[in-house]
Amino acid sequence: MTVLQYLLTLIYVLICFLLLLVVLLQQGKGGDIASAFGGGSSQAAFGARAGATLLTKATTVLGVLFMLGALGLAIVYERGPSSLMSGAGRTGTTQSAPAKAPAPQAPAPTPKK
Repeated sequence: MTVLQYLLTLIYVLICFLLLLVVLLQQGKGGDIASAFGGGSSQAAFGARAGATLLTKATTVLGVLFMLGALGLAIVYERGPSSLMSGAGRTGTTQSAPAKAPAPQAPAPTPKK
């Protein structure tokens, strides 16, 4: 494993933790069970929306970085060093011919009395 792979993996894990933290810090939008049945103090489903806060912008940026990081790591690790089983299914490898069965032998003569 190269240093670049370690560095990209470390950055990706950091992005994952930050995304988790930012999502958990956000306040709920009031989508509880009372709003589904027309509860009195709930917000309208498609009502006016407040401006995007710092947390929602951070969620968007970290979400995009999360997806791009997953694709980037998949590409980097696909082109990385091969595994032990990488050549197991190749058709160009030479294999020895199967062993031939022994020729049938004539039955042994039975002794006469």
